[in-house]
Amino acid sequence: MKRIPLSSRREFLTKTAAVIGFPTIIPASVLGQNAPSNKITMAVLGWGMMGPGNTNKFLAEADCRILAACDIDKRNLEKAVGTVNAAYKNTDCKGYHDYREVMARGDIDTVMLALPDNWHALTSIEAAKNGKDIYGEKPLARTIAEQQAIVGAVQRYGRIWQTGSWQRSEDNFRIGAEIVRNGLIGKLTHVEVGLPAGHNDFAKTGDKWNVTPPPAELDYEMWIGPAAMQDYIECRVHKNWRWDYNIGGGQLLDWIGHHCDIAHWGMDMDSSGPSLVKPLQVDMPPRTDIWNTATKYRAEATYAGDVIMTIAGGHDDIKMGTKWAGTDGWVYVNRNGTYDASKAELKKIIKKREGDKVVEASTAPKLGDDVIKTRLYETPGHHRNFLDCVKSRKPTVTPVETAHRSATPGHLALIAFLVNRPIRWDPVTETILDDPEASRLLTREYRGNWKLEA
Repeated sequence: MKRIPLSSRREFLTKTAAVIGFPTIIPASVLGQNAPSNKITMAVLGWGMMGPGNTNKFLAEADCRILAACDIDKRNLEKAVGTVNAAYKNTDCKGYHDYREVMARGDIDTVMLALPDNWHALTSIEAAKNGKDIYGEKPLARTIAEQQAIVGAVQRYGRIWQTGSWQRSEDNFRIGAEIVRNGLIGKLTHVEVGLPAGHNDFAKTGDKWNVTPPPAELDYEMWIGPAAMQDYIECRVHKNWRWDYNIGGGQLLDWIGHHCDIAHWGMDMDSSGPSLVKPLQVDMPPRTDIWNTATKYRAEATYAGDVIMTIAGGHDDIKMGTKWAGTDGWVYVNRNGTYDASKAELKKIIKKREGDKVVEASTAPKLGDDVIKTRLYETPGHHRNFLDCVKSRKPTVTPVETAHRSATPGHLALIAFLVNRPIRWDPVTETILDDPEASRLLTREYRGNWKLEA
């Protein structure tokens, strides 16, 4: 965290006390982590799908204090500010329309970013430049070039980053990955990454397909930001922007930062990636459709050691979640504690209720150090881990470099679908080999005066 000289701290306190009296909340950026209140100050940006949940998690942490909220829809901003102020029983949280004003506040240590994909890069880089530590949603960005720019900014300005890939903070995912990393299913040969298919009408606006003027409360020009300008159509804005390639990346990119992230954890691929990505099947609406992202898809990625990863959505043979298969068995993990393995010693049998019935199920076993020689990062909770790392300055369980590598196979699969041929990828130089057309899809042109800082 950014420090200021002791003399400057004293001057700050003297002037502040003289004007308003000694404050009850002093940001850690002023006093450092030995502050009497020791509060990590935060601004929350984005009040759509993930913003409210993340905000409530941070509101529950005693050493975190949310001072500001930002959204370019006045309706959402009012909800955000109201939620924070209701939790603290005061009116201290200030609302903002422009993210740059929030980032410029010197009394804010951290930001929570829950924005459409087209805004991930610009807001993340601005936060890093202004000395903020960042909790940012997945995928890391809309393009690989934007992801690389975010990684560079976070590294250059020495910021702490936590990705919303919260599955790494759940026991079943961590234990499954540990079992694979410790060779308990033999040599890894195949990995399945099962993702959703189709389009979900998250905002319940799926019938709002007509071009209309944007509502007065929404700054639509700002909402589009660096993406290409297009007509306002309600069903492709709040929450449902995921189904428009101009803003989001469909189910593939919306979920790759979850199940591929866990796959990489077990594969020990947090710092690398595939060398080849093949498009096997895709159902993709015309690019002119309002919801134009792939509804059913399947790609194959080849990793070092001839490990093959299948990334699929809408195929019955690939279950939702992550499955690792080796020469001596397999392990499968998914949400809600789902865990299974091929060998009895790698799972614990339990009874659980499903509706009216009690059925037999598996849970992740807590194996001893005699079996598990390599332990993976264990957290007390994903949001708690971020705050702890802001204080310690140690990496989180999902740092920016990991988020970048976890999303890259999804980006490459999308590029392979768009050009309809295999993509050869160099995971060291992070470049597409011998394919200029595909390489151009690693980035995209920004609109107007918006610029991506390399």
